[in-house]
Amino acid sequence: MIDVIFLLLTFFIYSMVLMVRVDLLPIELRQFVSGQPATPAPATTLTLDLEGGLFLDRQQTTIEEAIPLIAKSRELDPDTVVYLAIADGQGTVDRAPILQELWDRLRQAGIPINLVGRPADRSGDAAAPATSTP
Repeated sequence: MIDVIFLLLTFFIYSMVLMVRVDLLPIELRQFVSGQPATPAPATTLTLDLEGGLFLDRQQTTIEEAIPLIAKSRELDPDTVVYLAIADGQGTVDRAPILQELWDRLRQAGIPINLVGRPADRSGDAAAPATSTP
């Protein structure tokens, strides 16, 4: 019984090690006198779930409410990045009309959209990230 427990423990520890994704080489960086701390760009996230629900920064909303809120946040800070995440899977409603209307209204308002997804498999030809600019 103890052997089985240790086998399971080893499996879970090894699987956690494999889950860590490292995109950079572990190198020591030089310090510069003129350097400044990096500040991430402010971001707003629109999420379309499997049931056709729209969320703006985790708060349920409608397209009519979301567009003015995003436009206002971009007025306050023009560097605000808008990310659009669409849940992967088969829902009970057709999300295509919702997505088309959302995309059209964002483009009409002059708001650039960045689609969010999982990284593509690097073995084949990976497409460039999808970004829409007005």
